[in-house]
Amino acid sequence: MSATILDGKEIAADIRSEIKSEVEELKQKGITPGLTVVLVGDNPASQSYVRAKARACEEVGIYSEVIRKPSTITQQELLDQIADLNENPNIHGILVQLPLPDHISERAVIDAIRVEKDVDGFHPLNVGNLVIGNGAMLPCTPYGIIEMIKRTGTEIAGKNAVVVGRSNIVGKPVSMLLLHENATVSICHSRTRDLKEMTRQADILVVAAGREGMVGKEHIKPGAIVIDVGVNRTAEGKLTGDVRFDEAREVASYITPVPGGVGPMTITMLLKNTLTAAKQIESV
Repeated sequence: MSATILDGKEIAADIRSEIKSEVEELKQKGITPGLTVVLVGDNPASQSYVRAKARACEEVGIYSEVIRKPSTITQQELLDQIADLNENPNIHGILVQLPLPDHISERAVIDAIRVEKDVDGFHPLNVGNLVIGNGAMLPCTPYGIIEMIKRTGTEIAGKNAVVVGRSNIVGKPVSMLLLHENATVSICHSRTRDLKEMTRQADILVVAAGREGMVGKEHIKPGAIVIDVGVNRTAEGKLTGDVRFDEAREVASYITPVPGGVGPMTITMLLKNTLTAAKQIESV
């Protein structure tokens, strides 16, 4: 067996085409979805992400702007900036690029974003609504993962799903989303006693631990769908995932590569969230 590669770029392109059509329909009604990204400091990775988001917005017709602030900005000054964006009728989505300088509380900043404009899906009210299944703005990476699984044509309901990693950004929310799709979900982490025993039960295996090559073919049930969320850089500077791709591909039915798998989906679902926010705020 050789797994089918889940090409995140290809899937993302299909979804962006759908988003572009919907944005054009909104524009005909006089509504242009708008996204503002607030970038604090000069972190090179953050700057790269922000540029990618701006290009993606331009591709689908979403208005975007980047507000750049020095790393010396005070927490109150940043909160005041967010308050202005909350009241701006032309902005439907607000994203503050993380990480922030140590003197600024990420929690305070996320809490300050208007819930309807929280296109990252990190606000506590969105997290709570996600848990109870009450129409939350979904966090982008987990949202993209579920979309990738669905586009294999696999029925998630009734499947055993195992998530390796329990972060607030990926592990916990993707577990909730899988549960809402009626999968039977297990969450593994650093204290899990026999990881291999757990992961080999998975029809759907999502690995988001941030540990290079921690999952190999011995961890994978034959025919499983394997979603690798890890992004690690080797000593040689090469990007690699949490799954040993070449050997895992021998036993899985579908597998995501790194790079080119989950990554392109994250920004695409940010675009989709911005579109959704515009529809909800404008009551379209």
